[in-house]
Amino acid sequence: MSENNTEIYTPNRKREIIKNVLIVFLIIMLILTFCSNTIMNKSLAEITTETATSGKLTERIRGSGLVESNQSYDVKVDGNKVIDTIMIKTGQEVKKDDVLFTIGTEESKELEEAETALNTLELEYQKALLVAPEDYSAENQAISNARDDLNTAIAKRNNAAANSGTSQQALYNYNSNKNELARKSKILDKLQSTIIAIDSDSYSGAAVEYTGNLVFLYNEYTTAESDYNSAYQLYTAMLTGMPSDFPTEEITENNEFLENNENNDNDISDNARISENEVSDNNGNFSEPVQYNDSYDYDIEELKADMEYKEEVRNNALNEYNNTKYSIRNNLMNQLYSVESEIDNLNVQITNYESSQTTGGDSMSVEDYDEQIRQKQQALETLIAELNKSKNENDLANKTNMLEIDAKKKEVDKMKEKIEKLKAESEITEIKSKYNGIVSAINIKVGEETVPDMPLAVIDIADEGYTVELTVDAEKAKKIKKGIEADVVNNWNGDVTAILTEIKNDTKAGSKNRILKFSVTGDVSTGTMIDLSIPCGSGTYDTIVPKSAVYKDSKGSFVLVVNSKSSPLGNRYFADRVDVEVLASDEVSSAVQGGITSGNYIITTASKPVNPKDQVRMKDN
Repeated sequence: MSENNTEIYTPNRKREIIKNVLIVFLIIMLILTFCSNTIMNKSLAEITTETATSGKLTERIRGSGLVESNQSYDVKVDGNKVIDTIMIKTGQEVKKDDVLFTIGTEESKELEEAETALNTLELEYQKALLVAPEDYSAENQAISNARDDLNTAIAKRNNAAANSGTSQQALYNYNSNKNELARKSKILDKLQSTIIAIDSDSYSGAAVEYTGNLVFLYNEYTTAESDYNSAYQLYTAMLTGMPSDFPTEEITENNEFLENNENNDNDISDNARISENEVSDNNGNFSEPVQYNDSYDYDIEELKADMEYKEEVRNNALNEYNNTKYSIRNNLMNQLYSVESEIDNLNVQITNYESSQTTGGDSMSVEDYDEQIRQKQQALETLIAELNKSKNENDLANKTNMLEIDAKKKEVDKMKEKIEKLKAESEITEIKSKYNGIVSAINIKVGEETVPDMPLAVIDIADEGYTVELTVDAEKAKKIKKGIEADVVNNWNGDVTAILTEIKNDTKAGSKNRILKFSVTGDVSTGTMIDLSIPCGSGTYDTIVPKSAVYKDSKGSFVLVVNSKSSPLGNRYFADRVDVEVLASDEVSSAVQGGITSGNYIITTASKPVNPKDQVRMKDN
């Protein structure tokens, strides 16, 4: 049985077995080959390609910038005010005279300080006016004594000389001297009375031939003083509140009051006005008339202007009168001194002659008297020179003092104007806009106190427009011109336009860039960031590729193209680098030149990084 169960392997059977084994092996190898290719493909980067084309391309420059207003104004308020309410918000559109802030009405610290300063200035001004007149009585007495001594010496010399002549000549001289003394005494009386009249400003006893136009100037001054006092009383009454029975007919002599008259054909009502009060200056010009009525309906600003004008007329008349007065008085004093000297000399000569008739004269010679006269003349001239020097110095000091007084008066007037302005401002409770515009900034909060010259808010004047500036490469700037319109990329509402108005150099040190300035209109505000796309011109190019497919490294710009190679299992794809030069670009495409032509497949995206020479697999469509 064992022999029958044993399998007998013949040569044919063995070959059959070997054949089957080989077939199975080949099938297994084939399966493994296909599986390994699939596994390898799964590990390769999957790419997407686009075909390089040719055609027309419009180059563009992209950039972003902040919108700025062409013109804005700062909202300010004088003095220190407390903000009660803020009526605006940043970005809000406002119209002219819209209320921006409300403020408190309490008196400001600046007003209090100004009133204190005014009191100090007025005190200084009043002190400056208290200047004692110059007293030259001691100097004049010394000069008078020296002149008497000189005249005595001269008389003695003349007496001695006369004694050497005939008695008839001496008598003739004596009689002539008495006549001259009488004439000089009358002149002296006129000079003295005129000087007294000038000092007292009362010219009834003055000699007309010595006063010139002084009486006319004094009358001009007193008239101007009266007009100013009347205007000042009326202005003061209006400031403090005029009573119902204020005597308007006593304010100024030039007002003619029109009383109610039942028989008057003109039927003057209770509101009849006082006749025009015309005030003339030294040139005969008339100011605008000031009108009043029995209801005291006056314009305080007109009264103030009228008062200030009459004060100026009064001051001018006073200055002209004083200057003329001092000039005439000085001239008369010089004449007085001269006449007194001549009278003294005549008295001495007369006395000497009369004495010589009783005593027989003096024992001194004429030559001795001449030497004595020379010494006394020098002493007198020295005293006169010293007096004139003192007068000149005092005159200069007086003029300087007058300038200081005028300066203090101006300071007082200026401070009064400031106080009036501050009082008017203290009544303001609202701060309003001066222009139409957009609020771009608010720099204060409720409850805070304002500071002079501090901007409370900034308002962009919308009518003046907005601008945006971009910095671009100088070479790119050569491709565009002023007047071109840029596309606003983030212009969602479609109502914003940007026009290139200026191309200028970048002022930063070492910069070769250019600054593009655009005029922007539409729904924008200061601080808005906008993206601009600027067309640089169109051109036709042989090779255009996707902008995203162009890469750049240290060697320059390049693209990755796909090349295929055949294999027993099909085509295999590889990425190859091709260096290119970018000629122009827009938002999506770039025109290039180099080792690439229209129709090449350009890698645009990949599932993972791809390097030159890498094998890749095409994305299934």
